[in-house]
Amino acid sequence: MNHSAITRARGGLPLRRKTLSLAIVAALQWPAWAGANEVSLPRIDVVGGEAEAERKIPGTVNVVTRESLELKQPLSTEAALKSVPGVVIKPEEESAIVANIGVRGLSAADYKTLILEDGVPVAPGLFVGNGRYYNPRIQRMESIEVLKGAASLRYGPSTIGGVINYRTKTPEPGVTLSGRIGSHGYREATLEAGGASPSGEAVGGLFYTQARSDGFQDKGFEMQDLMIKGGMALGENQWVGIKFAHYENDANISYRGVFLDAYRAGARFNPAPDDWFLTDRSSVDLNHEWAINADTTLNTLLYWSETSRDYWRFGTVSGNPTRVVNGLTQWNFGNSLNGNNRAFERVGLDSRLNIRHGSFGMRNETELGVRIMDEEMVDQTIQASRATPRTGTIAKDVVDGATSYALFAQNRFIINDRLAVTPGLRVESYEQTRLDRRRSEAQGNRAKTSNTEVIPGIGLTFQAAPMAQLYGGIYKAFGPALNGDALDGLSDQQLEAERSVNIEVGVRGNNERLRYEVTAFRMDFDNQIIPANSNTAFQRTNGGKTLHQGLEAAIGYDFANGFSIDANATYIPVAKFVGDRFTSTGALETPSGNRVTYAPEWVANLTLGYRSGPLSTALSVNYVDAQFSDAANTVAIAENTSGFFTGQIDSYTTVDLTANYAVNKQLSVFGAVKNLTDEHYIASLRQGIYVGPERSFEIGARYRF
Repeated sequence: MNHSAITRARGGLPLRRKTLSLAIVAALQWPAWAGANEVSLPRIDVVGGEAEAERKIPGTVNVVTRESLELKQPLSTEAALKSVPGVVIKPEEESAIVANIGVRGLSAADYKTLILEDGVPVAPGLFVGNGRYYNPRIQRMESIEVLKGAASLRYGPSTIGGVINYRTKTPEPGVTLSGRIGSHGYREATLEAGGASPSGEAVGGLFYTQARSDGFQDKGFEMQDLMIKGGMALGENQWVGIKFAHYENDANISYRGVFLDAYRAGARFNPAPDDWFLTDRSSVDLNHEWAINADTTLNTLLYWSETSRDYWRFGTVSGNPTRVVNGLTQWNFGNSLNGNNRAFERVGLDSRLNIRHGSFGMRNETELGVRIMDEEMVDQTIQASRATPRTGTIAKDVVDGATSYALFAQNRFIINDRLAVTPGLRVESYEQTRLDRRRSEAQGNRAKTSNTEVIPGIGLTFQAAPMAQLYGGIYKAFGPALNGDALDGLSDQQLEAERSVNIEVGVRGNNERLRYEVTAFRMDFDNQIIPANSNTAFQRTNGGKTLHQGLEAAIGYDFANGFSIDANATYIPVAKFVGDRFTSTGALETPSGNRVTYAPEWVANLTLGYRSGPLSTALSVNYVDAQFSDAANTVAIAENTSGFFTGQIDSYTTVDLTANYAVNKQLSVFGAVKNLTDEHYIASLRQGIYVGPERSFEIGARYRF
């Protein structure tokens, strides 16, 4: 890794964009071969594309389809996920540059759910660093798979809430141009270009999006995203695919929010107008699929990524952190700032062998997997000044590393045409290291910790009736403590991995017009690492025993006259601490029974759809219940100029209206009104109030050549 790159000034942006433009031009030289796309590029799916894939999984399955994405026109992957049962989103800014996704009462400010793209981890560092710095762009996604329950044991780590897998589009012959404009100066343009060989044995193309916005509350951004993807058959039983992606985003956002008086007045100003959150990411995925015989397939995925996040943040004036402007309280920023800059590099190998066989006198489907991964993060703090805001003195220079190995095995015993039982076992072993480059070896500049987790699970499916499949499972889930927490102060903090026993049972069914799913779940933590606001800091501590349990229900019905309805609700009556927590002096800090942070009791979604000829429309309603931001379950919002705000966030409801009209086979137009009722609500509390995006409008068109 190039460690010096992390302190660079962004004055080199034009050169980076020139390089990106050259990559696009080079990719467009791919021959525009005629012929149909007959290649299914190899990748690791969480659910799979075959018709019966969902029925094989002993857990909750939700798929956001391409049709749904085209209808609802989300600006981000977060917006696409907010109507999935069990998922709660903190909509802190419209472009969702930073991911805020919670599942089943697990905080949307945390990373207890594994997020993948085509089977590859999205988070810059699963073991070494924060998992929320990169959020893939929705414009190049074909669908999204969401998997919960015992089946998520196949992946890891950090699958306590389950697995989310973004599936990217496969290139199609031809060229498609699309664009949209919207409120707050939003402008977006997307190019899709692809071709296939005459034999149909090779395919390739690119997807490029450029978007910019002045932003709600003047939180502007400028983003570019490029994906080049292709593959070909190697003989009759092997296929290879390669994907290169590059992403850049310069966003005028911060961890600071507005004060109460400004929120109540409906203020639209940026609370930290000089703070910048600068990210870029490059990645390469190489997939190989080998159909060894009719019953045996080997999939191997080799991946690499490099991510940087430079966060330049101004400090307030000492002794006078606020000021009043036009009668409203605002932060009073001084001339000093810090660059909290991190650079990540990861390389990994994931290989899976699938075998169908007739052992034990019955049909079996066996999957054996191995994963090897190495991660590194360079974490630097640069002390700068307003006069020279992109350079200064290095105040922190730490290198975190992690090497991990995982083995996985499961066997699906198909006892008869109605009943299947799937036991599985995963072993995760990892070592984390920390090097402080500002200290000598004699001063003690290194620390390390290691851990091995054995994670068993078992699930089953039973077809009780043509429209009723029962499923259920129990498994042990875990998430590693990150280096910055586990090795804080260059010593092993004995910060245990998060461990929980997860149980779920449910029933589902579907036919041509009706589909439904009902699931009861329980997550029993023996140690949950809690992210929570306190009076002085954003803490991560051994939260000890916690308990989450609730119910998910979803139903969809097509009335066969153009109208359809999709509704779901998640009810989490229990998301609590088990046992009193005391301070080091013996004072009661968190009473047993207090609710875990950012865990709304109810989340509900309703979509009314209508299709008639070339017209398709949808009215979508999303409800999020009240939630606490601190473990003390403070109700009244308390401001804090040196730490985080605390208090209860009220419930809110947002409504979106979208429409799509196909003028002809080549041209379609679309539009949307997001937050139709202009709901004024608090999305979250940090150093101030994060206000949910106001009502906005979008209109766009797509043309296929």
